[in-house]
Amino acid sequence: MAESTPKSGTETSNGAQAGTSDEPLRIGISGLGRSGWGIHANVLAQIGEKFSVTAVCDPDSARQEEAIERFDCLAYSTIDEIIADSAVELLVVATPSQLHVSDASAAMRAGKHVIVEKPMAPTLAGVDEMIAVAEETGMLLTVNQNYRYHADFLKVKEVVESGVLGRIVQMRITGNGFRRRWDWQTLKKYGGGDLNNKGAHSIDWAIHFFDDPSPEIFCQMETTPLFAGDAESHVKLVIKPNDGPVIDVEMTNCCAYPQDAWLVMGTQGTLVSADRRSVSWKYFDPEEAPPLVLDTKPTPDRSYNSETLPWKEETFTPEFNFFTGMFSLYEDIYTTVRTGEQAAISAASVRRQVEILERCREISPV
Repeated sequence: MAESTPKSGTETSNGAQAGTSDEPLRIGISGLGRSGWGIHANVLAQIGEKFSVTAVCDPDSARQEEAIERFDCLAYSTIDEIIADSAVELLVVATPSQLHVSDASAAMRAGKHVIVEKPMAPTLAGVDEMIAVAEETGMLLTVNQNYRYHADFLKVKEVVESGVLGRIVQMRITGNGFRRRWDWQTLKKYGGGDLNNKGAHSIDWAIHFFDDPSPEIFCQMETTPLFAGDAESHVKLVIKPNDGPVIDVEMTNCCAYPQDAWLVMGTQGTLVSADRRSVSWKYFDPEEAPPLVLDTKPTPDRSYNSETLPWKEETFTPEFNFFTGMFSLYEDIYTTVRTGEQAAISAASVRRQVEILERCREISPV
């Protein structure tokens, strides 16, 4: 399977020198919108023993005051101001997508470690620029791919890798519903659209089930009246690697009857998750089934083949917490910066995801 787990070392995965302090990691948050405030700030407020929000940055003065009241921190209006703050060790780049490359690069050149929101960058060239700056400066560059820590994904990966489902022939990953949107994330010029918004998670999951660097790809994207802006609100993607299953990824706002979030079909069974809150799988052991022997003689009473397989069924229902993935992500970031272990989410691993996003835009421009 693709993607490696963290390994011990004296440097981070991109060469960033590890710190030795056991003091809280001093955090700056740039962008206090849905992600910067609603996700990162909320999580950091709950894990204060290892983290301290030292500074924030947002052009909205009301948001600045809200952060000052909550964290007793400094507040700035521009990226240049916050990266000039020597107290900030790691900067959360939660600005609009089109600013990720410039903001993250400036922060690393100013000596800050960086976690950038997804999508990492609007283009593959932007990702490569950020990786080059990380290598040049020796700073940590990681991405908020918190869905890699979600219990449903980890269980699906575990079951697939266990082999109980046999050879996997097809997977389906679905993120659909029916909704209208009219915010900035419906505009292409801001990096909006379902490919970036949802695909940065769904496609990131998909790349963990194959190693082929250049899989065959089919993609169909459409703009619909459900978005006020010009970005895509319907995405159909099929990935065919040379070393793994066909992976069908669907992200749409046009489905009033949502489909199963996960469907994994194998030669010995099937896994399904309706809403990601529970995962069920049904399988059989070929050693416990009658031998499969070809018989070309006419069947009794013209009947079709029928048998009862020795099925086994299991269900996994984790305790759901939206922030669990973020807690784990920040724990890994702390370990990387303070002890030098390899980054759990490397920029190089996310590059594979962005490469597929870019190929989708080339195949089906909107």
